[in-house]
Amino acid sequence: MATEKKPAVLELVKVCKAFAKPSGEPLPVLADIDILIREGEILGLLGRSGSGKSTLLRIAGGLIKPTSGRVEYRGTPLTGPEEGIAIVFQTFALYPWLTVLENVEFGLDALGLPLEQARRKALSAIDLIGLDGFQSAYPRELSGGMRQRVGFARAIVSEPTLLLMDEPFSALDVLTAETLRTDFLDLWIEHLLPTKAVLMVTHNIEEAVLMCDRILVLGANPGHIAAEFHVPLPQPRNRLDAQFHLIVDQIYTVQTARITEAIGSQNQLHGGKVQVLPEVTANRISGFIEALASTAYSGQAELAKLAAALGLSTNEILQIAAALHILEFGELKEGAVKLTAAGRVFAESGTEDRKRIFEEHLLRFVPLAAHIRQVLDEREEHRAPRERFEFELQDHLNRGDTDQTLQTVIEWGRFAEIFTYDDRTKTFSLERPST
Repeated sequence: MATEKKPAVLELVKVCKAFAKPSGEPLPVLADIDILIREGEILGLLGRSGSGKSTLLRIAGGLIKPTSGRVEYRGTPLTGPEEGIAIVFQTFALYPWLTVLENVEFGLDALGLPLEQARRKALSAIDLIGLDGFQSAYPRELSGGMRQRVGFARAIVSEPTLLLMDEPFSALDVLTAETLRTDFLDLWIEHLLPTKAVLMVTHNIEEAVLMCDRILVLGANPGHIAAEFHVPLPQPRNRLDAQFHLIVDQIYTVQTARITEAIGSQNQLHGGKVQVLPEVTANRISGFIEALASTAYSGQAELAKLAAALGLSTNEILQIAAALHILEFGELKEGAVKLTAAGRVFAESGTEDRKRIFEEHLLRFVPLAAHIRQVLDEREEHRAPRERFEFELQDHLNRGDTDQTLQTVIEWGRFAEIFTYDDRTKTFSLERPST
């Protein structure tokens, strides 16, 4: 039976979510989200940081309520946590004072099962997920991959119908993540898991194409479904397959279009002062420009190929590419990045000239940096508290985006030497920090 004809497990209809600004006004995080996931399906939620992926997953799990819209689990309104839904978190979230067995048994605590029955179920889940022999170990004795296996075992021990996964492999090294992904897919393909459907949050494009039957790409500000991709490839999938690469490239094209669109629209708001800045250091930008300017790429390359060659995750390369686009050292278009004339000059310059060029572009193309510098110039003592700019940003951005944006502008400002920042006093100034 085709997946389209199988029973619906979870449905979200016109789901919206807003949090309160410091002023008390609503700050939209998600807007008009429609999702339908059926039995036998792994559905991926793919998006950059700040697109509301994790918030959406928590709404799907009944952990938080939407501001508006409808959420149904197996045809019944979802009003809170449901026994048939389990979550695997990005961090391991284990109790360090409990053994592996006790941590897994904790996943059955809400069911109130007799001790012997709970132990049998826990041991079965431990064996299924590849942890047999480690029942008495404590989390501190395990590697990151083994600890995440405990997280998976604890999630599946209650035999959930729907498994929600919030970037479950992102905290692991590349090889460990690949092994755990493969093991999970083997269990899924062979129908050894009790789970009927999976909803997985990720920012890794290749991971999404490798694991998911469908992929929803989320746009940001507020989070919304920007595109949907079906992955018709049979499991197990081959990363070297031409069709695999085609889908990856198509998603990169959509992602880069969303980045440039978001940068353009944010530049129209309040003179660009509320532009969300990517979490990328100036030194990493410099290294990326050098690599892109090398003879291997001659100033332009497809992001998918560049990520593979440089060993960067999807999120890392999209963040760096976004930084280049914001600073106008590079141009994003159709899944590729190309150095601008300024980017090529930057690549060929020495350290001091790079700082000068970076300063010029920072003050010209990052209005928040120019705003901070102007405030410092105009004040007699040339000092200003961090919260002065936090309040401005939080009227338009959520707390996470505000913190990330300030962290980035501080790092870029220090590199360009347009201001200094004292983290102890949370103060910007034009004075050099004391030694």
